[in-house]
Amino acid sequence: MKAEVLTQWTSEDSAELYGIRNWGADYFDISNKGRVTVNLLKNNKEVEVDLFDIVTDLQRKKFSVPVLLRFADILASQIHKLNDSFVKAIKDADYKGGYRAVYPIKVNQKQLVIQDIMEFGRDFHHGLEAGSKAELIAAIGNIKDPEAFIICNGYKDEEFVDLALHAQKMGLQTYIVLEMPSELPLIIERAKLLGVRPRLGVRAKLSSRAGGHWDSSGGDRSKFGLDVSQIIDMVDALRTAEMLDCLKLLHYHLGSQISDIRRIRMALQEACRFYVDLVREGAAMGIINVGGGLAVDYDGSHTNFECSTNYTMEEYAADVVEVIMNMTNEASIPHPTIVSESGRATVAHHSVLIFNVLHVRRFEPHTVPKRLPRGVNEMLTNLLEVAEGLTPRNAQEAYHDAVYYRDEIRSMFRHGNISIRHRGMAEDIFWHIIRRICNFGIKKKYIPDEMTNLDSAIADVYYGNFSLFQSLPDVWAVDQLFPVMPIHRLNEIPTRQAVIADITCDSDGKIDTFTDLHDVKTTLPLHELNDEEYYLGAFLVGAYQETLGDMHNLLGNINVLHVRVNDKEKIEYVREVPGDSVEEVLSFVEYNPKKLLKHIRKIADRAVRSGRITIMQKKNILKAFDIGMAGYTYFEK
Repeated sequence: MKAEVLTQWTSEDSAELYGIRNWGADYFDISNKGRVTVNLLKNNKEVEVDLFDIVTDLQRKKFSVPVLLRFADILASQIHKLNDSFVKAIKDADYKGGYRAVYPIKVNQKQLVIQDIMEFGRDFHHGLEAGSKAELIAAIGNIKDPEAFIICNGYKDEEFVDLALHAQKMGLQTYIVLEMPSELPLIIERAKLLGVRPRLGVRAKLSSRAGGHWDSSGGDRSKFGLDVSQIIDMVDALRTAEMLDCLKLLHYHLGSQISDIRRIRMALQEACRFYVDLVREGAAMGIINVGGGLAVDYDGSHTNFECSTNYTMEEYAADVVEVIMNMTNEASIPHPTIVSESGRATVAHHSVLIFNVLHVRRFEPHTVPKRLPRGVNEMLTNLLEVAEGLTPRNAQEAYHDAVYYRDEIRSMFRHGNISIRHRGMAEDIFWHIIRRICNFGIKKKYIPDEMTNLDSAIADVYYGNFSLFQSLPDVWAVDQLFPVMPIHRLNEIPTRQAVIADITCDSDGKIDTFTDLHDVKTTLPLHELNDEEYYLGAFLVGAYQETLGDMHNLLGNINVLHVRVNDKEKIEYVREVPGDSVEEVLSFVEYNPKKLLKHIRKIADRAVRSGRITIMQKKNILKAFDIGMAGYTYFEK
């Protein structure tokens, strides 16, 4: 669908159209060249990086799109913002406790990401949270600061408990959080056997709810945590085992992406009641872990919409400190150390998915005939009369009539009462009516509610060289919104309205909802394709998307580029991680690539013997399959 054309267009217009300065968190902007830039900080100096320059440089190196760009300096900045926000809040409130951030490995488990978090967070004693044995081993293997916390959440078997206790024996600050009542006897048994006084925490099951996609993380029916009765039983069991002094930490998790600060405050007030009473029961305590939930403003609206947030990181820190200080002061107990497990807010901004557009399917119905051939069905004649009499005033009535006649004609076609040519004429007339109604809506803001989504029905489809299920699984799974926009040509007006389809054969493999300040848009303004490659970027994709993805259609992991600014304030590619080859992906799903090629060779030999192909053709065919096995699973030029 073509957008309304303006006489002039600048990069400032594009910045407003795509909202980049609303959701970009000062990291992303548009240059005078009409390209998306990344603003990085090095030695207190701002370094501007051009995304299009990076992509063209990669193409020269034969490092193909789609590619995921990770900007380590953004990760460093987010870690500093989080810790600095709590340090300031603690100082301003004269809070007597400290703050420790821990990063939940599950949010993005990639080795370079974890290494960077440990490097950039070392001055703050930034720790890690592990929810499985594999994550715990990764955490222990990456912790170089003996003061950093390792928080052990999730289900725990004997091996998990032993690993955590061994880490504590080696001098690491390991905390085992009780998630299930059945874990306590096991922990007591293993701790006595290994001669360790464990550092224990308990996850309280709050009645408070977060709202939004992840609302089930809290409340009475939440998956993890102990309810009030179970916590009392735990205290009694620890007292009997003479281990109540081992209970040092209260933990709760309200949910991910909590957009409303009021819900955070209410849940924290409830959690503080648990904490205060555990102190009164005689537990050592000293730490309150507020879990995750610190939200990311994906749409830039700064509201309590589920893909936004109505508070800043600074406000979050100040509110957490205020609530805990007030509640503990009221109970006359010492201020605890505050721990937060902010994962999404730490890593979301630092990753950008870049992909090229392979093809466009436009919605362009044929010209409507001025007169119909003799002998056409009456329904077709009526449909043409609707088109000829359409005005902004009768648009709603015309829409109803057009839908009725279109459906009747389709029914007649199914029963063999109308020809394919006449059916084609009817479709052209119908969509001509819909396009005109949409144009009325753009100019007059007239269209009633029942027709507000007509724009998406006639939008172009831009086919992107990526798999939604591999690189943006939350779009499909939980209707997550990510900012999507072109990374270049932004000083040109985008004249098409489009949805984005991936290269899988699944009808769900598309992006048809887009961020907007006032509502969710169903189409995205894009540019006409020309002879040059057209690149789009999906932003704020650093949380969960890399490891939640699957290999739909056997489209594997994409190329990854780790980018940093060096001491000379120039960008450098720290590491290029090639995406999966066809051979690798086949092996992941239990195929033996060598056996497959061997079988293909047998087919080729049989074709030579039967005279279907020559020996030279066989050689070229087998070469093509060898190259295909080694190739990228995505479209290559």
